[in-house]
Amino acid sequence: MEALFLGSSLSIARTKLARVSEKRDRCFLRKKKSLVYCQGGGNAIKTSGISSVLTDHGSAVVLSPNGKNQTENIAVKDLVPYGGPQSTSVEMQDGIGIVKFLRGKSFFITGATGFLAKVLIEKIIRTVPDVGKLYVLIKAKNKEAAMERLKNEIIHTELFKRLRQTHGISFQDFMLSKIVPVVGNVCDSDLGLEADLAEVISKEVDVIVNSAANTTFDERYDVALDINTKGPCHLMSFAKNCKKLKVFLQVSTAYVNGQRQGRVMEKPFHIGETIAGESFVSQNQPGILPKLDVEHELRLALASKEGIENNAVAQKMKELGLERAQTYGWQDTYVFTKAMGEMMVDSMREDIPVVIIRPSVIESTCKDPFPGWMEGNRMMDPIILYYGKGQLTGFLVDPNGVLDVVPADMVVNATLAAIAKHGMAQKPDINVYQIASSVVNPLVFEDLATLLYEHYNTSPCVDPKGRPIQVPSMKLFRSMEDFSAHLWRDTIQRNGLASMDSVKGKLFQKLEMQAKHLANIYEPYTFYGGRFDNSNTQRLMDIMSDEEKRNFGFDVQSIDWKDYITNVHIPGLRRHVMKGRGMAS
Repeated sequence: MEALFLGSSLSIARTKLARVSEKRDRCFLRKKKSLVYCQGGGNAIKTSGISSVLTDHGSAVVLSPNGKNQTENIAVKDLVPYGGPQSTSVEMQDGIGIVKFLRGKSFFITGATGFLAKVLIEKIIRTVPDVGKLYVLIKAKNKEAAMERLKNEIIHTELFKRLRQTHGISFQDFMLSKIVPVVGNVCDSDLGLEADLAEVISKEVDVIVNSAANTTFDERYDVALDINTKGPCHLMSFAKNCKKLKVFLQVSTAYVNGQRQGRVMEKPFHIGETIAGESFVSQNQPGILPKLDVEHELRLALASKEGIENNAVAQKMKELGLERAQTYGWQDTYVFTKAMGEMMVDSMREDIPVVIIRPSVIESTCKDPFPGWMEGNRMMDPIILYYGKGQLTGFLVDPNGVLDVVPADMVVNATLAAIAKHGMAQKPDINVYQIASSVVNPLVFEDLATLLYEHYNTSPCVDPKGRPIQVPSMKLFRSMEDFSAHLWRDTIQRNGLASMDSVKGKLFQKLEMQAKHLANIYEPYTFYGGRFDNSNTQRLMDIMSDEEKRNFGFDVQSIDWKDYITNVHIPGLRRHVMKGRGMAS
């Protein structure tokens, strides 16, 4: 599984002229929906067509999630972007100067074999071939094994086919002249680096990108802490020894905002902050203010393993992670440990310029290096595939809720723009960019279900005998009870009550269990009430030159979801994840 893209006028979405585009850029064009503006006077002007509507309550602006007149509206504390209003009136002809900055720069990248980091590496090398060395941290037993992983999991993947076409027979030599595999592990205090190589990297590196993460929602607490919280600490400690370092970039997730509701601003986390504490203050609850002690959480995870039988450790540690996350206002272990990682980066950074990139749900590429590339089953993909194969005909979700999705290439483009901007400025501050769609271009679950139905009815999957699989309209359920009842009825209808003990019946019972597990894990996201502000990301895009916008664009508002879902994402999923299985010949 592995995010989002207002000044004093509080403009929620700027009306833009759809620009003329070639066919390959179709993903960046969409029919302009009805949008919402909050003008200076505070009066909301709204029409239908947006899922989350800003409404006026006196002097406060309130977000009613999912566009309904709810009795419990959530006040938006501050619609001024973090750090105060900023002017973007000064335009430079060269824009940010992304390519100029990247030329000759050396990178140290963790999580290099992961989905997002590969897209980042490909983009850097293809657009800036005279970039310096890319040192990529790879978990391996020795140099030979690291080199093997580099070749098999990065260089020779289909993602790099454009570079392969450009360089022909010299492709591998060119790639190995740029990418240096480094044996190591962010979980080790010294990153597991050999002393000599650590010295070389510390002298040469200009940019550090930490993309290493464990993204399992219900991971063991100790395991998630090791990579998501302690990993950034170890990397920041290393960063302090880097002589030429221009910027440290931490890849996080927009969902570190936990159970915050309404419009969620691009604000950094400081040590000890909790989501539960914010709720505590806003509701004036009596008692002790919840305060998070990261060091205590690390000690707790270590101590909690003692005295537990080996066969019970994994489950107990999973339960502990979820319990601690929910105590402090986060929905699961993944986002809780990532938030603590952000806190540790901020507390340790001193005078190092830091950028935090917070994507929402990262899915297949929209355009670069080609549409539809992805790897592995990401968040919404198991549901899409089960539905297409006729194995899942409904799901637990708020029909009017929003799935916050961003294409991987847009996340990478925003990342490179932020690196260049802050790498040139080199100010010892911390800047947060949320790359997400829920505010500027929301994808409503009900609309997504319609798009899936339309796609699979025109391009159905086929069963083992080559017959097309007809799928019904996807049913969306607001409660686990209703969803469970639907799964049971569906299973009985397929097999008949008498055959539930048959092999086929047991298979469908297994699928039912998997569907319930997915529903439990995803429920905090399919009923999520937060909408991620992306004012900083928007301003970053505003200072780019026209050429940079063409080559490094990340205008999430311009995505036509119907085109992206039906013509880009699902075909990419079927080709790159399903490897063509279940497709008509």
